[in-house]
Amino acid sequence: MTERQGLPPSDGLPRGSQQIPAQQVPAQQVPAQQVEEAVAMLGSLVRRDWPIGPLTTYRVGGPAALFVEVADHVQLAAVGRAVLATSLPAVVLGRGSNLLVADGGFPGLVVTLGAAFAGIEIQEHRVRAGGAVSLPVLARRTAAAGLAGFEWAVGVPGLVGGAVHMNAGGHGSDMSRCLSRAGVVSLADPDEPGETVMETGALGYSYRHSNLIPSQVVTWVEMDLDAGNRKRSEGAIADIVRWRREHQPGGQNAGSVFTNPPGDSSGRVIQAAGLKGHRIGSASISTKHANFIQADPHGRADDVRALIEEVRHLVSQRLGIELVPEVRMLGFSEPGTEAASSAGSRPGRAS
Repeated sequence: MTERQGLPPSDGLPRGSQQIPAQQVPAQQVPAQQVEEAVAMLGSLVRRDWPIGPLTTYRVGGPAALFVEVADHVQLAAVGRAVLATSLPAVVLGRGSNLLVADGGFPGLVVTLGAAFAGIEIQEHRVRAGGAVSLPVLARRTAAAGLAGFEWAVGVPGLVGGAVHMNAGGHGSDMSRCLSRAGVVSLADPDEPGETVMETGALGYSYRHSNLIPSQVVTWVEMDLDAGNRKRSEGAIADIVRWRREHQPGGQNAGSVFTNPPGDSSGRVIQAAGLKGHRIGSASISTKHANFIQADPHGRADDVRALIEEVRHLVSQRLGIELVPEVRMLGFSEPGTEAASSAGSRPGRAS
């Protein structure tokens, strides 16, 4: 059985834009000359002061100084050349389902991957998908093809590239258990042109973590899944969707805010600390699931960030448990909610 839909090529891509985890991209002073040089190089591809907060699932936050929607590999290469030439900070934005953008926005370049990176090919047990493919779409497509092992991804509202970067997971599995290899393009290293194929073992996977660095963008993945039963897999997907509807809130949120502490769940810990429903300004802890923070319509990212910090402080004070944020931060003046990784060394991707 073979199924194809507009896959990106596996070779011939000279450069890409950065795939930087949000917690690694604080606000910084960017000389106007860098911005103008990038505009001159990118021409009509680039948009100025583009609102990116509304492109995230929190739907709060400010604009990017520059924004490019990359339609194909040629445009991606052009963006890569501009970023290399100008040293302008750049971020690839996926679904924005794990991202909080500062109210002041981001002073660099934000890039989204377009249709050339959203293809799916299924041949026998092998699945190849572009970095911009929706995880729920890919989960349903693999189930329909009679393949098992990727059903869990229907509950993760992100894109494939981001999932690889942060080892996204849920319902007892994650990317490290499914991924065979990925195409990775480096931006910041001029000595590493083109696309590198990285096997799963080279990605340094652990819980919600990989060793991909901020200057690497995932353009495609391959998975070797098990033969399964279509009806059984589609039933499992229906169960996951039902469970999410019953146990997790909708609205403006980015899913789980904190990674689970060893042997426990962050939702239970936050509730035990008496914080379910707690509010700061336009942000509140969900009364349905305490590891979700909801943003009010037309709310402020600063309120969400302040609530994240307050939850960390109060849980530590009351229960002696240190919670680690899973949500990525983009453009804030202080690192604040950095997870275990540090800038320039260990990222995850904005989904």
